[in-house]
Amino acid sequence: MTAPIPHLPSASCDPLGTGDLAAEITAQLGTQLRRVRLHGFRRPDAPVPTLVAVAHGSRDPRALPTVRALLDRVRALRPGLPVRLGHLELNRPLLTDTLAGLRGAAVLVPLLFGRGHHVTHDLPAALAAAPQLTGRVAAPLGPHPLLAEALHARLLEAGFPGAPSPRTAVVLAAAGSRAPRSAHDTERIARLLSHRLGGTPVLPAYASAARPSPATAPARDAARRPAEIPTVPDAVRALTARGHDRIAVAGCFTAPGRFATQCAAAAPGTAAGPLGDHPALARLVLHRYDQALLAPAGYDPEGIRAATVAV
Repeated sequence: MTAPIPHLPSASCDPLGTGDLAAEITAQLGTQLRRVRLHGFRRPDAPVPTLVAVAHGSRDPRALPTVRALLDRVRALRPGLPVRLGHLELNRPLLTDTLAGLRGAAVLVPLLFGRGHHVTHDLPAALAAAPQLTGRVAAPLGPHPLLAEALHARLLEAGFPGAPSPRTAVVLAAAGSRAPRSAHDTERIARLLSHRLGGTPVLPAYASAARPSPATAPARDAARRPAEIPTVPDAVRALTARGHDRIAVAGCFTAPGRFATQCAAAAPGTAAGPLGDHPALARLVLHRYDQALLAPAGYDPEGIRAATVAV
């Protein structure tokens, strides 16, 4: 069993939490940000820090419009908040270009779902290369009940039955990472989604063949290293062997792309679409932004707290 994620009091680590509760907490965080002084980061009279949403990037022509639609929903939820987009690769604007055009304070919110290399290394490095900024890196989008809400909704839209059945099961597909903490995050997202589905089995899987590398895990995590996460086809076969003949695939993907298409093709039945501009995902982006601003301490790349990188 994995350790709880340390952060501000919220439902994000409570398997019994609900999206509604998390949304209410997000609203309360926004109210606090208007009232409190953020020591060491923002003066009361300083401009609101820019929210920089960090997408991976994809050659799929549908990816960029999908991410832009999500950010349009974020702007609608928080009028007046400056929101920018940066990609790690493949699409413009690239994150480096976005950061080069900013001054003052910024919060990088990864549109990613676990503590992989991009979150723990690439984003802090990008901030360090932008000395004109005081930046923070927020926690990834998963695990969180709002993410489970969005995944659930996309499954229902694709035709997955709303009522639990012994015959049904779900494969939760993620991009894949060699980082053990990313595997833990994927496992926890699967548990949150299973609870949301009334106990329907949800088996985490990777789109790629990447396996967590024990050599990269700190010694203190040795007792809670995850088992190897299977690929999507392997997970489908495992669930079939357990007697489930109505298996759906839900993908932890913000937008269409190679992995999302590959995982959908491996589904023997229902395949949920990318999360896109689902309202719960937009609320979660703002929740991570607010958490990062209120976090009292800096980013621990070996942990999960919202990051602070002062440069």
